[in-house]
Amino acid sequence: MARISILLIVVALIAGMVGYGGYTPPSQNPEIRTWYDLDAIRDNLGGNYTLMNDLDSTTAGYEELASPTANGGKGWQPIGPLLPWSSTAFTGFMGTFDGQGYEIRDLFINRPDEFAVGLFGEVDEGCDGGGVIKDIGVVNVTVTGVYYVGGLVGNNYGTVSNSYSTGNVMTGADWFIGGLVGSNAGTVSDSYSIANVTGYQFVGGLVGHNNGPVSNSYSSGSVSGNHTVGGLVGQNYGWKDTGEGTVSNCYSISSVSGNSSIGGLVGENYDGTVSDSFWDTETSGQATSVGGTGKTTAQIKDIATFSGAGWNIIAVANPGTRNPSYIWNIVDKQTYPFLCWQ
Repeated sequence: MARISILLIVVALIAGMVGYGGYTPPSQNPEIRTWYDLDAIRDNLGGNYTLMNDLDSTTAGYEELASPTANGGKGWQPIGPLLPWSSTAFTGFMGTFDGQGYEIRDLFINRPDEFAVGLFGEVDEGCDGGGVIKDIGVVNVTVTGVYYVGGLVGNNYGTVSNSYSTGNVMTGADWFIGGLVGSNAGTVSDSYSIANVTGYQFVGGLVGHNNGPVSNSYSSGSVSGNHTVGGLVGQNYGWKDTGEGTVSNCYSISSVSGNSSIGGLVGENYDGTVSDSFWDTETSGQATSVGGTGKTTAQIKDIATFSGAGWNIIAVANPGTRNPSYIWNIVDKQTYPFLCWQ
């Protein structure tokens, strides 16, 4: 009997593994400090992770996992692969990734024949709410793929918030290319992209194709493509009366170029809704958009433009000052609006 009791205690300790033997189970917020730690997320796509510092080209694991020479020149392998549409399984990221305001820098991906390409390939909705990516910046990123290509997430069914991207996001000849998220059927909020984006169709400065809510976000990188190209969103797609495909309280100052269905804010709007959003007619080079209101540079730097549209915005004294009680801050008549957490 004593042996059985001892065995049960040992089994319980192994099952719990709480502070035992230095092991921390995946459910207890593993800390990400190196590229090796980041890569290990793919072994438990439902875990909860916290970034503890910036990752860049000098961080352990970069050459092997995320550099231009990694994986035979393909660079980083996106976390969470995209399965065929016929599949009912969830293989995307379904946990929580909290960047804590840190940055992932110098990420390189060159996978011109692959779908769902980004730091995270796919973030799934899952069975219990879906994956969450928050408070993270991907800086100086270089990403190349075919469909569903984004600096942070290729294909999103979860939640992306308080995040941003800089660098270059491009595709050889295909669809759903965005500076932050390639295709969004989840939620994107309080985020921005200043990445330069190049694609063929459904190309956007922030999101290439949108079938969910995008709110309180902006884009400022250059955007170019052939068809359905928008400064913020390439295509905004919704079903009538369902609330899907919405863009609200957003703006774009991106330069935009293409051949057809081009817009300063949105390239094409298919039964979606665009409200209280703007684009800069001067910096974009575009006088029209299927959604949003065009404004001059001076007007986009005027708080009256946004307060008049009901934005949660306040003027601050200088670009280094923040008022976190408001989503948006602006130095009136001097800067474009910026998010209070920037």
